[in-house]
Amino acid sequence: MEGPELEKVTIRLPERYIRALDFLVKVDDFPSRSEAIRAAIRDFIYERVDVVMDKVKKMEEAEKTLAAMEIFQEEYLKK
Repeated sequence: MEGPELEKVTIRLPERYIRALDFLVKVDDFPSRSEAIRAAIRDFIYERVDVVMDKVKKMEEAEKTLAAMEIFQEEYLKK
């Protein structure tokens, strides 16, 4: 997967991570370190997007609940 749509990023990883990546490449789980890292980042992003979307939904629900509480307070508790 090479081409103009890819951007080079330099990262530093602990040696044990590099050894693990190299092992995965040696046993043909991935064709290269780069492919293994791309797969890990892709999976991480998909997982985090789900987590963040769940948080957003919960925040929206909390805002609706707070708004309903304020309406209730104005109508019934200020009399």
